[in-house]
Amino acid sequence: MRIRYLLLHAYGTGGTIRTIVSQANAMAAAGHDVELVSLVRRRDKPRFALHPRASVTTLVDQRGGLGREPDSVGRRAWRRIRGQVVPLGEFATGYFTERVERAALDYVSGLRDGILVTTRPALNLISARRTPRSVVRVAQEHMNLTAYPESLRKEIARHYGRFDAITVLTRTNRLEYQRLLPGTPIVQIPDAVHRAEQEPSRQVNPVVVAAGRLVPQKGFDLLIQAFAQVVREHPDWRLRIFGTGPRQSELAGLVEQYGLGRHVTLPGRTERLDKELAGASVYALSSRFEGLPMVMIEAMTHALPVVAFDCPTGPGDVLTDGVDGVLVPPRDVDALAATLNRVIADRDLRLRLGTAAAKTALSYGPDQVMPQWEDLFERLLRGGRAIDDLWTGG
Repeated sequence: MRIRYLLLHAYGTGGTIRTIVSQANAMAAAGHDVELVSLVRRRDKPRFALHPRASVTTLVDQRGGLGREPDSVGRRAWRRIRGQVVPLGEFATGYFTERVERAALDYVSGLRDGILVTTRPALNLISARRTPRSVVRVAQEHMNLTAYPESLRKEIARHYGRFDAITVLTRTNRLEYQRLLPGTPIVQIPDAVHRAEQEPSRQVNPVVVAAGRLVPQKGFDLLIQAFAQVVREHPDWRLRIFGTGPRQSELAGLVEQYGLGRHVTLPGRTERLDKELAGASVYALSSRFEGLPMVMIEAMTHALPVVAFDCPTGPGDVLTDGVDGVLVPPRDVDALAATLNRVIADRDLRLRLGTAAAKTALSYGPDQVMPQWEDLFERLLRGGRAIDDLWTGG
């Protein structure tokens, strides 16, 4: 099979990039002809290792700096009309200068065969409009539909019906998209962890860990507020929040405001997250919304008990409350603090939850997930009703 993955920035460091590279590597290892197509390039080397059989192509090289790419008069007019190719509500709309958008349009328009997998709404909308029907078109969605602004949901409803298949991460995602796009093949395939069997936490260190981009979505401000309550009962415990992002200064200020300098640290990005997870005793997920929280599942592979907001969507699609984790009402800081206190105080509970979490995480291993992608692609190439039993839940 000839498979192309079109993504925004193949040289970046996000969780979605990691999972797409893992998919591409698995398909290459299976003997398929795989190409990663990076819309922009801002680094010399990819952050994640590529299989020797997988190639990477760049459409717009921005390593010399973004330069000045002002919108033309025509482009500004285009932005003002309804139904522009990349709606302003798309989270990555800032990447799409006129030059970048044109490069994406020209690329997909020039394809003639094989499978094209696009990996975020902006790229999905470009593919839906311009990729020839001779190409098998697959749209990946890594976020729940309700997280998008109404302007973007309208464009999704208007154009996504042209895809041969739309893939989503959870059952909740699948039902959302089926309601919006009746008759369009919606296939549920979760992202895979990079390895399902990991060094388990030994529950000896008084450490709660969290990780992700330092952005409002991840709710680390809420977690810090909750931890201010935790340290009153458990002053020997520490919280470590790994990641970088635009809210770093704000979060550091919050740590100072609550007098948590000895208890909460923001170490930034780490190259040894697996070690940090294995050395912790609880994983906390405080997100306001999610797609499929992959770092949470990575933590589960280390037999870490999870305390998570039951936000839309993700945690509740993965965890069984009280069995392999504990779900807390969304954005309820007091409930998050109380639950963390309960889990911290009971080592036997942590061990029981962690053991069950590691078993749950096995279903997200590459050996379970990657064959689902290969099966989907093979069915799509056969055409017709080959995937009916997948997208109807059969």
